[in-house]
Amino acid sequence: MDRKREIRKVLLITLFLNLTVSFAKILYGYHVNSLAIYSDGFHSLFDGVSNIGGIIGIYLASRPPDREHPYGHRKYETIFAVFIGVLMGFTSLEILKGAYESLLKAKKPQLDERAFIILLLTIIVNIFVFTYERKKGKKLKSEFLIADSSHTKVDIFITSGIILAIIFIKSGFYILDSFAGLLIGVLVAREAFKILKESTDILIDKALIDSSEIARLVNSFSDIESCEDIRTRGTAGQVFVDLKILVNSSISVKEGHDIAEKVEKIIKKEFPDVVDVVVHVEPGRKI
Repeated sequence: MDRKREIRKVLLITLFLNLTVSFAKILYGYHVNSLAIYSDGFHSLFDGVSNIGGIIGIYLASRPPDREHPYGHRKYETIFAVFIGVLMGFTSLEILKGAYESLLKAKKPQLDERAFIILLLTIIVNIFVFTYERKKGKKLKSEFLIADSSHTKVDIFITSGIILAIIFIKSGFYILDSFAGLLIGVLVAREAFKILKESTDILIDKALIDSSEIARLVNSFSDIESCEDIRTRGTAGQVFVDLKILVNSSISVKEGHDIAEKVEKIIKKEFPDVVDVVVHVEPGRKI
């Protein structure tokens, strides 16, 4: 099974469904002057943008390491995530601005039974996308697909809340449409902040594994006196580990090399996301 091809297939299917859902809500929301539905459509649109980012990211990130990029190309995916986060931030500002203007002008949305039909259909599509993408994500061990499915799950809750708000709007509480748009704007901003924070952590090489866990594992070897200067970096599914071990200074280079290989194997076994371990062997006490 070609993992890259399977993930791309999942993203293409969900991309088509997400764009269909988002455009249906954007066009209808604009037609009936409903900020809540219109804003929800743009929130759903970012599911499609995320799919496009995933497709591009997988293509770029799957390229093997080369002379100029010895650690590979996985951070292309992170860079694109930053772009999505910034775009979502600007969109949230536009949604919040629209909600504020709607409150001032007291706009009344002209909703009819089509609102319930469109929103119910989009919920059904989103439930399918969420279930399908999460199932495939677990099968293919793709953190991106699992995370993307969680974003779709948020859409389900938001759209369900809008359906409830529409019931009150139909009863004359028109202001709830603006408040629903305001809530969506806040949620989009929150999602943008989360994406930017996670992406920034990766770009500045935030530690991905607790160093004490690695130290506990390495210090279990009787041949090793201590483990120091543990560093980890990378992205989910591609973690690099760098550490120093102190061994008996009287052993041979071959014996030191064998110990380092054992350390590398046990770390990779304990932490499946680790793809490379650099072990610096230093002389300790001479026995």
